[in-house]
Amino acid sequence: MMAASLVRRDKKATAAQLKADLNRTDDGSGARMLQDLLDCVLNPEMQAGDTEALEWCKCLLAGGDAFDEFCKTVRSYDNATLCGLVWTANFVAYRCRTCGISPCMSLCAECFNNGDHTGHDFNMFRSQAGGACDCGDSNVMRESGFCRRHRSKTGENVPSIPRDLLLMSEMVLPRFIIHIVQHLREGYTEPEAGAERDLQKVLQQLEPHISFLEELTKMGGAMRTVLTKILTNQQTFKDLSMGQEDNVYAKKNYDKYLAALKSSGLVSAEEKAGAGGADALPGAHSLPGAAAEASAGSVKEEDQDGGQNVGQRKRVKLSSSTKDKSIMDALKHKCFLEELLFWTIKYEFPQKMVTFLLNMLPDQDYKIAFTKTFVQHYAFIMETLMRSHESDTMSNRIVHISVQLFSNEELARHMTEECQLLDIMVTVLHYMMESCLIKCELQDEENSRHVVVNCGEPLLKNNTYWPLVSDFINILSHQSVAKRFLEDHSLLILWMSFVSFFQGMNLNKRELNEHVEFESQTYYAAFAAELEACAQPMWGLLTHCKVKETQEYTKTVVRYCLETLQMWFDAIGFVDEPAPNQLTFHLPLHRYYAMFLSKAVKCQGIDLDSLLPDQEMLMKIMVHPLQIQASLSEIHSNMWVRNGLQIKGQAMTYVQSHFCNSMIDPDIFLLQVCASRLDPDYFISCVFERFKVVDLLTMASKHQNAVLEPEQERPMLEGALTFLVLLTSLRIHLGMADDEILRAEMVSQLCMNDRTHSSLLDLIPENPNPKSGIIPGSCSFEAMLSAVADFKAPVFEPGGSMQQGMYTPKAEVWEKEFDPIMVVLRTVYRRDVQSAMDRYAAFLKQTGMHSGNPWPPYKERTPLHPCYRGLVKLLHCKTLHIVIFTLLYKISMDHPNMSEHVLCMVLYLIELGLDNLVQEDREDEEPSIEEHCHDSWFPGTSLLSNLHHVINFVRVRVPENAPEVKKEPPPSTSSDPAAAGQTSRRLTGNWRENLREAQVFSLVAERRRKFQEIINRSSREADQAVRPKASSGRWAPTPPLVTEILEVRESMLSLLLKLHRKLSALQDPFSPERLDEPPASATRRTHGDGVTAIERILAKAAAHSRHSRRSILELCARNAPPVPPRKHSPSDKKTMDKEERRQKARERQQKLLAEFASRQKSFMETAMDVESPDGDVAMDLDALEQPESEVLYDCVICGQSGPSTDDRPTGLVVLLQATSVLGHRCRNTEPKKLPTSDEEHIYPADTCGAVHDVRLTLLQRFFKDSSCLQSVSIGWDGGVYVQTCGHTLHIDCHKSYMESLRNDQVLQGSSVEKGEFTCPLCRQFANSVLPCQPGQATERGVWHGHTNKGLTVLVKEVEELQDQLGAFPVSAATESNLTKEMESVIKDIKNTTQKKYMDYGKTPGSPDNDFLFMYSVARTNLELELVHRGGDLCCGGASAAAKRSCLNQLFHVLAVHMRLYSIDSAYNPWTRLTQITCSRHADSTCNGDSPEVPMLFRDVPSLLIIFVLTMPQPLRKEHFTCMVKVLYTLQFTQALTALCVRLGPDERQAWSTSGALKKGLANADRCWEALLSHAINELSRGRNVYEDDGDHMSMLSSSVWSPQSIEYSLQQFCLPFLRLSCLLQHHLYGDNLAGCPKEDEFSVLAGCLGFSPLALLPSGPSYSASFLEWPVCAFDLMSQWCAEVTGLAGMQADDSQTLLVQDPQWAAPHLLQLPENYNTIFQYYHRKACSYCKKVPKDPALCLVCGTFVCLKGMCCKQQSFCECVLHSQACGAATGIFLLINASVIIIIRGHRFCLWGSVYLDAHGEEDRDLRRGKPLFLCEERYRVLGQQWVSHTFDHINKRWGPHYNGL
Repeated sequence: MMAASLVRRDKKATAAQLKADLNRTDDGSGARMLQDLLDCVLNPEMQAGDTEALEWCKCLLAGGDAFDEFCKTVRSYDNATLCGLVWTANFVAYRCRTCGISPCMSLCAECFNNGDHTGHDFNMFRSQAGGACDCGDSNVMRESGFCRRHRSKTGENVPSIPRDLLLMSEMVLPRFIIHIVQHLREGYTEPEAGAERDLQKVLQQLEPHISFLEELTKMGGAMRTVLTKILTNQQTFKDLSMGQEDNVYAKKNYDKYLAALKSSGLVSAEEKAGAGGADALPGAHSLPGAAAEASAGSVKEEDQDGGQNVGQRKRVKLSSSTKDKSIMDALKHKCFLEELLFWTIKYEFPQKMVTFLLNMLPDQDYKIAFTKTFVQHYAFIMETLMRSHESDTMSNRIVHISVQLFSNEELARHMTEECQLLDIMVTVLHYMMESCLIKCELQDEENSRHVVVNCGEPLLKNNTYWPLVSDFINILSHQSVAKRFLEDHSLLILWMSFVSFFQGMNLNKRELNEHVEFESQTYYAAFAAELEACAQPMWGLLTHCKVKETQEYTKTVVRYCLETLQMWFDAIGFVDEPAPNQLTFHLPLHRYYAMFLSKAVKCQGIDLDSLLPDQEMLMKIMVHPLQIQASLSEIHSNMWVRNGLQIKGQAMTYVQSHFCNSMIDPDIFLLQVCASRLDPDYFISCVFERFKVVDLLTMASKHQNAVLEPEQERPMLEGALTFLVLLTSLRIHLGMADDEILRAEMVSQLCMNDRTHSSLLDLIPENPNPKSGIIPGSCSFEAMLSAVADFKAPVFEPGGSMQQGMYTPKAEVWEKEFDPIMVVLRTVYRRDVQSAMDRYAAFLKQTGMHSGNPWPPYKERTPLHPCYRGLVKLLHCKTLHIVIFTLLYKISMDHPNMSEHVLCMVLYLIELGLDNLVQEDREDEEPSIEEHCHDSWFPGTSLLSNLHHVINFVRVRVPENAPEVKKEPPPSTSSDPAAAGQTSRRLTGNWRENLREAQVFSLVAERRRKFQEIINRSSREADQAVRPKASSGRWAPTPPLVTEILEVRESMLSLLLKLHRKLSALQDPFSPERLDEPPASATRRTHGDGVTAIERILAKAAAHSRHSRRSILELCARNAPPVPPRKHSPSDKKTMDKEERRQKARERQQKLLAEFASRQKSFMETAMDVESPDGDVAMDLDALEQPESEVLYDCVICGQSGPSTDDRPTGLVVLLQATSVLGHRCRNTEPKKLPTSDEEHIYPADTCGAVHDVRLTLLQRFFKDSSCLQSVSIGWDGGVYVQTCGHTLHIDCHKSYMESLRNDQVLQGSSVEKGEFTCPLCRQFANSVLPCQPGQATERGVWHGHTNKGLTVLVKEVEELQDQLGAFPVSAATESNLTKEMESVIKDIKNTTQKKYMDYGKTPGSPDNDFLFMYSVARTNLELELVHRGGDLCCGGASAAAKRSCLNQLFHVLAVHMRLYSIDSAYNPWTRLTQITCSRHADSTCNGDSPEVPMLFRDVPSLLIIFVLTMPQPLRKEHFTCMVKVLYTLQFTQALTALCVRLGPDERQAWSTSGALKKGLANADRCWEALLSHAINELSRGRNVYEDDGDHMSMLSSSVWSPQSIEYSLQQFCLPFLRLSCLLQHHLYGDNLAGCPKEDEFSVLAGCLGFSPLALLPSGPSYSASFLEWPVCAFDLMSQWCAEVTGLAGMQADDSQTLLVQDPQWAAPHLLQLPENYNTIFQYYHRKACSYCKKVPKDPALCLVCGTFVCLKGMCCKQQSFCECVLHSQACGAATGIFLLINASVIIIIRGHRFCLWGSVYLDAHGEEDRDLRRGKPLFLCEERYRVLGQQWVSHTFDHINKRWGPHYNGL
């Protein structure tokens, strides 16, 4: 009852009272009351979603204070020295490699920015799995990198916490936590019940509770200590967990928990039965599989037992009988922490729980307790993961936790010692993979006992094992843990058996008949699994085996590797021959063995032989890696083509940069080790046999190959030789130092292509373990890069495509370090080898070293490590020499299937042999044993002596139809040239003895014999019956072979000289002098073609051996006399002819191409030079005298040339686009800055568009609408800009062209429905055709004529012409094709922009609106041309590419359209400009409608355009000049009145007085002082112009006006009008614009327009007033204009001032000014909330024109199916938007219905973009790129320059 009454009372008061009671220690009544209250409030049977309980808890904790106050107080006692901020996926964090000790170290943005990381190697990254900030944790990072807040040891000066502050928390929180636990127990249902969704519901209800706990953890160290005590206290758990005896609910709830525990046993039902119910205990889920403690022997035996029952894809199961007690008992949960983790796992790691558990980690006691709990549950976690449907999310959350725990070495070691962490991990891994084992079909499919993982299983395909492996790699990076692992033999054995699960997985079988039906893509899973689960742990272990002290570890690993390999060979039933047509790329056991061997020799000084097995084992070990090398060659020779593309994918992945040092490198190293220890003849014959080219290695010109198609022979032979060269010349593991390796890798990558810094980092294989020596970004990398490469700064290509900063090899690198062998090893695509050779050739050509087609250069090698000296024996064995001899012979005889590449590799091998000689004294050794048939080829094994050994006869087996077989023996033994120019002899007389001498060579027989010897030697008692019998039969050829004897009489040297002659093609014999060339010319010898290579070899041979030298000299002498013509002619002549023919063909082709190019060029020039009507026709007499000729146009579709007629009009290809560029201009020449803090803002009110809008609205308030709409121009925002490429076409041709496009739909990103197309000639984007007016070219002259008429006469004529307008109705009769087209183009123009940019009148759609829009189009185009010219006409010259301007045609079309509107003569502005009328003004006001706009408020350029467009066309120039002069008087008067308003009252008085004196002068109307004075006085007549109080006027006139400043301001006011008039005149009449210096612009323009200045001051500067020509009395006209203003009754002074002080000067349009460093933008905007939807956008973007912040693709800000970026692009740029995507650093352009990615204007220090901020390096503004972006915006060329457009469907 007591509790119930408490519940109803005020929470705060109750809490305060309870706290007071608790502080009285006399009796326990306070505690009892609190417990009763909590029983009531936290009643578990109430709904979990009840917020009342939370409110109570908050009040109770605060003990009567406000909860926020309580939080603050607790925080002030925070003694934590770690940051520990926890984040989830997608959070932006930083990693600094300079400060990190652990590779997983990360910092939150705040700690990073408050620390000092200048010059460090850091990057920003988006967290994948979540993480926590390590600032302040010296186990993970160096203290120098801590931020200011965590650097000081905060804990020391924090006051100790008062006891009563957290008293309530200690009492309340245990109850609160058990409340949560009870709900978790209650809500859990087993997945079988199909109640997956309910778990989410439970979690949702508990969300506020868990968030509350999370909030508590953020209060700092004091509160975390309390929580830790509660979570780890076993007594509290005991008391609360079971519930009291009488509480039925608690009892039931506890039973549910026990049931959940029981069901979580990791042993499935059948196994339980088998184990005799040993699992009855709750929580007894022990480690899966064998106990880690089981002795090494027992595991082995179990393995073998398990191996028996695998036939039917059963799992191998390690026995579960041995249970490890300590791990068994661990899961009887003893505290809240353990049970909370248990439920976290059961509920599959809900994010909130994970965050809460991690937020507690800064508390050290908690960290240790939690890690222990985590390790105890580890097996259970992994089992849950395997069952989970959401394994991806769950994996991330597991790693989120484990990486925080295991990155700390101290903690990891502690767990290894106390909780058997290593045993658990390895066993769990083992268990995990056991779940998906299948029988391995490698070798002996029926009887194989080996099992491998099945790569198609989800476990591997989805990388579910990743969290486990990642943790394992993480703990192995700690030395203390790795050493424990290496010392524990039973663990090592278990690990090896785990690795053997991957040995031979993903087996490929070559398809020989049908193409494979389904291409499985599982291979990537296999490669990933080997890399992550086998290779990375291996690299982790290797880093700890670097010094002599660790020798024992290496020996142990090697021993177990060999044992496991032996078991593997037995299991797959392997003897000596690999099964044909099978290939697996996965041999992790071989690779472990290889890498540990390499480390042992390189770092630990162990003798290699002590680690090697016997010869027989070596022969077995070498088979599979060799099989892979041969298969690679087969795949590239298209022999596996029926297996689909995936097999190529495997071959590429095997050598790809992330895999190569864990795959191909160890394989090749292992083969090098085998080659150095096995018999070289055996090894070489094995290689050729594996590559299936044995049959090809015969002297005969024809042979039969049982296994290869003829077209595969050559690539396979090339492959075999290249492999031998690789094997004998690679030194990666045979003695190169780390930095030499890095250098070689870098050079090979740079030689293939220029590379960006990031791609180079990516392509250079690093040791996958980040702690190994060569970390990308470490100093050695940068230093090495600058040593071998030059940086090419990013440049712009003419097409507008943007380059990245690239590194390109230095010249000396090409000269001395280019190593084609390394390039071959590292290329993923074969074309890269060719690319490297092409670049090499280009370098040689450029430096003049060699002009032809060079051969790959030979490169000297690093000396071999003494352990591997045996490798040289390969180059000095008879088998290889026989092969070399045979190939040299075949090439010299032009046998089929020999290529330059074969010769190149053969020469490379010879040269390697000469550079790596075995001991010299071997040269004179006696020939060895005679009994073996092939030993008689050469006397010994030394290459030097064998080079000059002459071989006379060779016995060959050939098919009967071979040319060597002669049908009838000729009578004598004389030689006759046989077919194909081969010298073969049939021997009759001395047949017998020659037969004895003739050489026979059978590789296969030789290899068999050697193998037999070794087998017999290594195991005498080995039973021979085991050997497979099929092997020899496989090579049995089908057609009958006959034995022939071939006379050869050549030595290798003589063949080399023969080839030298053949290659040099000059019949230029090798001169002996070349042998003695000084070594200085060595570089010339390195670079060159085959001739150079042969010369180099001969010189080396001569230098090493006197005998060789003698032979060469003899051979040269023999060849020196002129060669008998018959002897070699057939073959030589043939090659000569072939070469010459090729050369001639090449020349012909070049000539044709050149001719074609020049024709194309001239065509393009004429095409671009289409004479458009505004071509610059000079005004000269010749033009006048010619007979009238029409302007001709070329149609780019039908190619015909002709005039444009009414019936068949021609049109210009144009692009119409809406533009707001003009509207974004400001007065200020400096661009606006992008705001990067809350204090900075951009105000749009001062832009041109905004100012003009305000002005029009103001006019419409006071004046008649139709008059307003003729007093301004619109089109500043949303105006229509017309541009052309200058090409013309017939409009009917265009229509059929569009029709064909409609059927094709070829243009990506453009819409034919909208009329879009590309110009058929230049492919420029366009969307309309502007009709050209028919007319004569000479017509111009007439209208140009200079006039002597006076101004008054002309004024009258203009007036008459305007009156004629009425006589211009377009009657239906004159409707022609031309007028139809004109109407359609007007429609296009109107459709180009949005409705809101056209309707400014009060009555939408009125003719006045239309009229305004039409003349504004002309204004927009003129103004934009001015902007493109830089804002003035100082440069002069024709318009930018005059041919590309279409203003003339545009004016014509607009004029035709505007003539439909007649101007009411009563309101014709012309009369008000040129006559003085008195009464009219009074009438109009009485009528009650609004008055007309006074002349002084009107926009003068608009009036000019209206006049030009509404006058009859073509307009005479004299009339144009007259109009400009008259309008200039108005413009000048406006300048004066604006000045009047800006002067202060006193200054007004002064100028008025001084000017009045000049009124009497003769030229007073051309004197600004007189006119100014008159204007001042006239305007002062009204009350509505000058304010009486001079307050806000004084703001305008801050400075004192001098005559110079007044003149300057008048000129500046009138200049825009003059520029526009000049430009208009240039387009209408083709007048040239004269260039001039800036200060003379005014007078030059006035001169151009035909103004005649008053010749008062011929020497002085020009005065603007001196150009005035008044049609009537100046003072009267001015009075009339001023009266219109002063007579306005309703207008206030500030309004009239706003209208009078118009300033037509605008600065050029600019994009916003961006900060130098991208981080400034990123940090401010990526967390900024959108102003519209108030959320932080997922993809924030910024408009670079106006700075608006928008949500890209955000559904939140969508309006009528338009996303925000598209909407903004319409509002801000009339459908052109330029947006910077904050999270990607790239710019997208939206143009109408399309968009494109433009690129980035921020580049890193290496001149590279970082799209999507993947690398997270600091980025800096590239001024040049930003300037180009601005230029493309202003010049409207986005459509032409950017090529990749796509539709955005309004979704951006």
